[in-house]
Parts: sequence; C-alpha cells; structure tokens
Amino acid sequence: MLQQGLRPHDGRPTPGLRDLLERLRRKRQEQLDRYDLGSSLEDIRKKLEDVVRTEREGMERRLAEAREGARQGRVPDSLARQLEQVTERNRQALDALPPDPAGRLRDLQQYDFVDPEARRKFEELLASLRQQMLRPFLQGLQQSLENLTPDDLRRMREMLQDLNRLLRERAEGGEPDFDAFREKWGDFFPRAESLDDLLEQIGRHTAQMQSLLQSLSPEQRGQLDEMMRSLYLQDERLEAAMSQLAMNLAGLLDLDELGQRYPFRGDEEVSLEEALRLMDELAQMERLEQALRGVRKIEDLERIDPADMERLVGPDARQDLERLQDLTRKLEEAGYLERHGDELQLTARAIRKLADKALRDVFDRLKRDRFGGHPTERRGAGGDQTDETKAYEFGDPFLLDMKQTLLNAVERRGPGTPVRLAPDDFAVFRTENRSQAATVVMLDMSRSMLNNGYFLPAKKVALALSALIRSQFPRDALYIVGFSLYARQFTPQQLPTLSWSEWNIGTNMHAGFMLARRLLARHAGGNKQIVMVTDGEPTAHMEGDEADFAYPPTRRTVEETLREVRRCTRAGITINTFMLEQSPWLVSFVEQMARINGGRAFLSAPDRLGEYVLVDYVRAKRGRIA
Repeated sequence: MLQQGLRPHDGRPTPGLRDLLERLRRKRQEQLDRYDLGSSLEDIRKKLEDVVRTEREGMERRLAEAREGARQGRVPDSLARQLEQVTERNRQALDALPPDPAGRLRDLQQYDFVDPEARRKFEELLASLRQQMLRPFLQGLQQSLENLTPDDLRRMREMLQDLNRLLRERAEGGEPDFDAFREKWGDFFPRAESLDDLLEQIGRHTAQMQSLLQSLSPEQRGQLDEMMRSLYLQDERLEAAMSQLAMNLAGLLDLDELGQRYPFRGDEEVSLEEALRLMDELAQMERLEQALRGVRKIEDLERIDPADMERLVGPDARQDLERLQDLTRKLEEAGYLERHGDELQLTARAIRKLADKALRDVFDRLKRDRFGGHPTERRGAGGDQTDETKAYEFGDPFLLDMKQTLLNAVERRGPGTPVRLAPDDFAVFRTENRSQAATVVMLDMSRSMLNNGYFLPAKKVALALSALIRSQFPRDALYIVGFSLYARQFTPQQLPTLSWSEWNIGTNMHAGFMLARRLLARHAGGNKQIVMVTDGEPTAHMEGDEADFAYPPTRRTVEETLREVRRCTRAGITINTFMLEQSPWLVSFVEQMARINGGRAFLSAPDRLGEYVLVDYVRAKRGRIA
C-alpha cells in the first residue's frame, strides 16, 4: 500500500511512494534539462570583461579630461603627462591579461585600478566569489563579505585557526572541547550543536563545490579550481588557514565521495551562486529519494518532512505525502495497524486482506495424503462430509447414511418387516480428501528485482500465499526463504515488512533450494513443495560455505542448481515457480527444472499480478486467471 498507494473505486486516489519517487525524478530531470552549468564560468568571464571595459573607458575618459584641462590651463602639464604614463602602463597591463577567466581574475588582483567604478565592480566580484567559498563560516554573520571590517576578517582568521586545531585533535583520536569552541565562535555556526554537526555543515557546502567541479568539463573544472585558489592572494594568512582547513577536512571527510556528477544539458545561464544552489538542491533531492526508497516501516514514512517535499517537488506532492501519512493513522484506527512499542505493525486482519484466491491454483492436483486442507480430485477419509455416499469398506469412517442403507436392504430382500441388514447393505457418506502440505516460499532478493521494479510484486505474491496458507490451511507448515548471494530464512511474521536485502548481488537458487530442502526434511509425510518467485536465472552457487558468483551464469552454476533440483525431486518436493521475467535464459532454465521435477511455472506480468499466464509443464497447457 505504501508503495502503490490507494486506488478506491470512488473518491480521490492516494498516490504511493512509487508515484512520489517518479515525480521527484521528473523534477530533477527538469533541472538538468533546463540549465547550462558551464555558464557559471561564462557569467564570471562576462563580469571580468565588464570590469576591464569599465577600466579602459574610465582611463580614456580621465586622460581626455586631463588633456583638455592642461590645454585650458586648469591642469598642470606635469600631471597630464603623469596620467598619460599611468594610462599607457595600464593599457599594456590590460592588453597582457590572460584570455582565460582564472588568469584574468588572478592578474587583476595585482592590478592598480585607475577608475573607481571598475575597482568597485572587481572588488564586488571578488567578494561574491569569496563569499561562496566562505559561506559555511558566514551563516551567523549579518553582513556580507564585502562589508566585513578588518576586525571581522581578523576574527575569521582566528576562528579558522581554532577550528583547524579542533579538527587536528579529532583526526588524532582525541576528544576536542567543542563546547569551548562554540562559546567563543558560536556566532559563526549558530545551528551547530556538536562537532559532528559542524562537520556536516561544512561537508554539505564542500559537497556542493565538489559536485559543481565534477559536473563541469575538465577545462572548466581547471578554470574554476584555479579561480578558487587565487581568491586569497591579498590575505596570505586567510589563504593559509583555508588551505590548512582543506587538508584537515580531507582527513576526516571523504571529499571524493561527497560530490556527484550531474549531467546538465540545458541552455539557461546561471551564476556561480545559482550553480552552487542547484548543487545543494540536487543533493537534497538525492537525500529525499534515499529517504523515500528507504521506507520499510510506517515510522520511516512519518520521519519524512512534508516541507522538504513541497520545497523540492511542489505543493501537490506535499499534500499527497501528508495524505499517505494520514492514511496510516486511519488504518491504525480501523484495526489494520497496531502499535508494538514505538512501531506500527500490520495486524492479522490486514494480512488476510492481502490474500489472493488465485494462488489456490498452487495447490491444484496435490497427491492424496494425510489429513490436511487442500481439495483434490480423489475422495478419502479424514475431511469434511459430503452429500455423496458409497458402500462401506473396512477402514472407512462410519458416517452412516441410514436412508441409503435401508433402501439397499429392501432392494436386496424385498419389502416387508422386519428389515434385516447385511454387511453389504451399509452405505456411508463420502468425505473430501484433505492433503497436508509443507511449503517453502523462496523469494528472490537480488539486485535486479529492485532495479526492474519486481521486488514489490514478488513480495506481494509471497505475502498473499502466506496469508492464504495461514488463513485457509492452518494445518500446513510454511517457511519463508530469501535468497540472493546467500539464502536466509525469515518467519512468516517478518514477511509483511520484509525489505530488499543488503546482500543483493547474485541469484543463488542453489543455496535457496538447499535451505528449503533442509526445512522440508522436518516433515516425514504430506505434500512438500517449494514456491519460488524470481526474475532471473541462477548466477551463483555454493562452493562449500562460500558463494561463487558469475554473470553470465557459468555452466557449473547451472549444473549445481539442477543437481539440487534432483535432490529435491528425490525427496518428494515439488517446485512451482513464479517468473516475473520471460527472458530466454530464465524460461530455458525453468523448463529444465520442470522436466526434472515435474513442477509448474507461472508467468506473471509484474505490473498486473492479479492477472498472470499459467504455464503448466505437466499438462503442456496454458490457462489464464482474471
């Protein structure tokens, strides 16, 4: 329900997590298709060109004014000649500027501006770029970097020195006194409650810059990196403190893992500040996607902040998330969920609702056996009484049909009294034969099940079968086995909240069959069967206690798996398979299993598990269940 949502026949549907994930992915793709990340450097280049143009125009204007003033006698000739020399020198310096933005930014920091407006524009650009680099340390300050006083810059240098000492102590395994640091420098980091909070705050900004660098072309990356390194040429102590901070962070944070490359392909231009904001927004989308994918319990859903959903996806998505969260509360009120401590769990009533009667076909044509609960075509003892009668035979339950018994006696001796009964006159009611089954549900938990969107449908099949067995056939034994690289047993009670496995590489049917056979060996009689739900052929097998994985599957993996199928067959175990994929490899392998074991396979469309194609390898006949 959480994944697919609720689709009532009347009323507004409640989208599930899958729908929210799809909208989140579309929103992220819209951002990638809209913006040109490389334009952030183009924006800097244009601003530098504007600075140079303003400086040239300002110099020429001042020189023209000085010459005119000298001609009119208002300006001394010596001053005009001096200005001509300065202008010529600056012209040459501007002509010699490197063509790339990084080189221009570096050289202009050493340039002596003549025009005040050009100087203002350049200092404003420098302050903006530095502010992006120092943003984690400016969050608690009211003024921007360009308005910082010399005393503010001195305090920042001292703060960075103390922070570097703090990080070095942490890296050396010590316990740094963060409370003392916070008391002294708390105005720089108002939201940091611990050193870990502070590292997360700085790491988040570092991740933005790393993602930006990784998302640019190599040439653009080199340009931006050089720009960042040249920002502190006028404050060597600040530059040294920042360099030391970068080294300390590299020892505590995996900087290469912090960033992520984003394939932008749009044409809308962005500034560097906007580009970094985009990096942060995309990183938040990644975290929200992880939170949505990580929902395993009701509590996981309740921890997702609707405000994050609204900010990143939109108000409609927030409303749908809140409705989904509210739905869980309504289910609890209706008795489908119950609290155990701080957790919400499905009730037995909720699980029964998931049972699908179409899965009864799994138990079709079970062989006659001990008292159980599965209808068969054969009649026998030990089940419910029917309306049909038969001549009494030794060993039959003595469920006497008095009417038919008397009629048999009259037909044999003719009318008259007293009616004398002979052993052949006795008629008894037939009973339905009920076979008993021990079942192992083998659930494929490999990575492809998640990547192909099959894990939830597979779990639904297993959950429905579990509910059916527990509610309709309570005398049966049921086991749940999950398998990927290895196999592991789960209890039926764990099945509703069973999540995708963390050991998800490989499809080790061999290990699954081995474990299933050991579990079924506990039952000396009765029908024993394995119900396997999978989307792929075996890609791993056991070599002793270790799994051997290979893709494409090796011949040995196939042989070892089929060898275990033969062992199951000799043990009287029937293997029925739900296939969620129709790949030639899988179909071929299942056909081999069927020839060995005599079991059947069900081809289920993953998006419509209520409707599947029954492939009966025993009868070589197909049937469809609506």
